[in-house]
Amino acid sequence: MTVLPEGARHLPEHFDRNGQEALVDAIRGVVSEAPLYTPVMPRWGRPFSVRMTNCGSLGWVADKSGYRYQERHPVTDEPWPPIPDALLALWREVADYPAPPEACLVNFYDDSAKMGLHQDKDEADFGAPVVSVSLGDDCRFRVGGTERGGSTASIRLASGDVFVLGGPARLCYHGVDRIYPQTSTLLKAGGRINLTLRRVTKPA
Repeated sequence: MTVLPEGARHLPEHFDRNGQEALVDAIRGVVSEAPLYTPVMPRWGRPFSVRMTNCGSLGWVADKSGYRYQERHPVTDEPWPPIPDALLALWREVADYPAPPEACLVNFYDDSAKMGLHQDKDEADFGAPVVSVSLGDDCRFRVGGTERGGSTASIRLASGDVFVLGGPARLCYHGVDRIYPQTSTLLKAGGRINLTLRRVTKPA
């Protein structure tokens, strides 16, 4: 059995198949307003292997000037669409936080995409957890401690799973090592969607 850091929670099959399909439909609506794009690493300009977009009042972006949250899509310059109701309900259910999320990052992984170990630390309040939803193909998710270079644990996330990083685990390093192709029939063309809910600013 995988031992997760204190404050990390894996909720397998939190969304059943109907719930997953409803979320995919909602995200298709988001993408129709805020198209997926390929961000690049700060300074070097190397493209990410994932494509991304956002919904909510703020969206997380990455470009040569750095990582940040902003109110508009970096390509279309349009405001981000609202977070779907099902995701707001999920936050109320699992976040244990008095204010709603302001950003939902949408990452699309094809068969070869991955995400290196990183911390989510561009937010003003680390008291709010990071809540993520997996849709589509399985992935190998890796989570470590709050210091780079420490030991890590790997866990396989499947479609419908929810993962929460809160409390002492809020700043744990985490990433996606690989995608397991053709492990889900949810997305017709395959791949994985990850939805990450975050609170960016401190509540008044």
